[in-house]
Amino acid sequence: MLVYGDAVRVEEPGQQLGRVAAALDRARDAATGLDRHDRLVEALIEAGAFAQGAIDAEFEAAGRDAPSPLRDAATALLMELAAALRRSWAAGFAEEPENPALRRTIDGLARQALPGAIRCRLAEGFAFYALYPEAYLEAAVRAGLRPPRVIGIRSIGLTLGAVVAEACGAHGPASVRPVGHPFRRELAVDPGLAADILRDPAATYAVVDEGPGLSGSSFGAVADWLEAHGVDRTRIRFFPGHGGEPGPQASPAHRERWRSAARHVVDFDTLALRPRQPWHGLGGWIEDLVGGPGRLEDLSGGAWREGLALPPGRWPPAHRQQERRKFRLDTGGRRFLMKFAGLGRHGRDKLRRAQALHDAGFGAEPVGCRRGFLVERWIEDARPLDPRAGDRHALLRRLAAYLGFRARRFPAAPESGATLSTLAEMLCHNATEALGEEAGRAFGRLARAAGRLEGRVRRVETDNRLHRWEWLLDRHGTLLKTDAVDHCAAHDLVGCQDIAWDVAGAAVEFDLNPEEAGELERLVGHEARQPVDPELSRVLAPCYAAFQLGAFTMARDAAADDPDEAARLDREVSRYTRHLRRFLSCP
Repeated sequence: MLVYGDAVRVEEPGQQLGRVAAALDRARDAATGLDRHDRLVEALIEAGAFAQGAIDAEFEAAGRDAPSPLRDAATALLMELAAALRRSWAAGFAEEPENPALRRTIDGLARQALPGAIRCRLAEGFAFYALYPEAYLEAAVRAGLRPPRVIGIRSIGLTLGAVVAEACGAHGPASVRPVGHPFRRELAVDPGLAADILRDPAATYAVVDEGPGLSGSSFGAVADWLEAHGVDRTRIRFFPGHGGEPGPQASPAHRERWRSAARHVVDFDTLALRPRQPWHGLGGWIEDLVGGPGRLEDLSGGAWREGLALPPGRWPPAHRQQERRKFRLDTGGRRFLMKFAGLGRHGRDKLRRAQALHDAGFGAEPVGCRRGFLVERWIEDARPLDPRAGDRHALLRRLAAYLGFRARRFPAAPESGATLSTLAEMLCHNATEALGEEAGRAFGRLARAAGRLEGRVRRVETDNRLHRWEWLLDRHGTLLKTDAVDHCAAHDLVGCQDIAWDVAGAAVEFDLNPEEAGELERLVGHEARQPVDPELSRVLAPCYAAFQLGAFTMARDAAADDPDEAARLDREVSRYTRHLRRFLSCP
């Protein structure tokens, strides 16, 4: 099934360096040491995006990783920022004077011969999976290695490799880009860079990245290359993002090596829930936002459903492995929801959306974003929406008011989401997987129409998750939308779309009949002050169903060890399959 996609930004290099400088300006002007630390993290992440994009541009031109002055200068900036981060962390976020050397390094980089444009890949761990650079700092300190030769796997491993190198007192990381089939990656390394990596025959090698994922082939490719160049397996250490095994696509050789290798990992729970210093803990991060300490309750991995006052047989489904980390904080007088929204500008963007949605009466009140966690006031005495009960016309009006507001308030850049052609390809692929080749061919007519309609797409920051369990009625009976700030920037291929995507989503999720779907489309056009394009709606509706079918199919397969969860997910798979069959029969 096609579900996931890589988010890539095409940037002018000087503009990306400007983001690093702007984050340092915000650090200088921060009101608290903790806010200042957050801005240092942001500067590190933005510098990592620059370094990754610039080095990848050279890689693409040469066809391999090779030494260069730009590679050295970009890595030096990362090392300086990693040092500032380490000092701030060790000092409990104490104020630190501005470092003029960082400015000189940025200015020097800007004077280099830079590519005309760079392609910056989204660092998924920082944006989605509560992966903190400080976790790698702690892992490196606890490893106690003699200064190793650090290898950072691009993308995110380059940034994290700088943190590991700084913590170990090592030189800046060498970075490599594994290429080839996602499950069978290999390295392409210039002899000059190879000689630099292998210059110390007695070195220990620290290989740094997030993951491992479905196959662990990026870690495996680096270790394969090292062993092929005479490095004994016992001298290879892994710094991963979690303590688990590679996924089901891992080769037997990579799986065997992983199980026997030395791995150094500090996961989120160890870093933030069982910290070595109290100021490093999750509760301490937000005390000033919520007015004091409180008791944390972990709602991650589907645990939020235990508060719905429903028997487990009626719980909504959850893709537990893909859920963001989330907690409820009870201070004794007030309760708050904390959900990971992303480090740096990722979290700021989501705070902006949350504030706008609250001000318009559609969502919970945000109180801030700290260390990547969006903090909102808990919606007290809320109850789940039952779409079958109550006034259907009132429901349609509320849905339309919400979607129309998003269409007006949250415009998006033209390149911020999948093209119609990409969505149509996904439709044909997923329909073929689920319903057979004839269904895929039948939907091919939409793929042929997609290119013609592309110019009519008006992208907005769509909700992308209109599922019926995402809505709550507050104590006054007002319908509120939860989980409404991230899914247009999620780890999938959809991104920002025309508001017709959300109209189609609402029609599918609420099982609207044709008359209701038409009424919703008309009402959304009125609220958006611009009509919903009916041709776009006809193309996007089956695309939406096919995407959700793929997402829930993969979630069901991942829940094979939990029959109850798998059954909940399978019910949704069946429902989306029915919708896709219905669209197949439409003229």
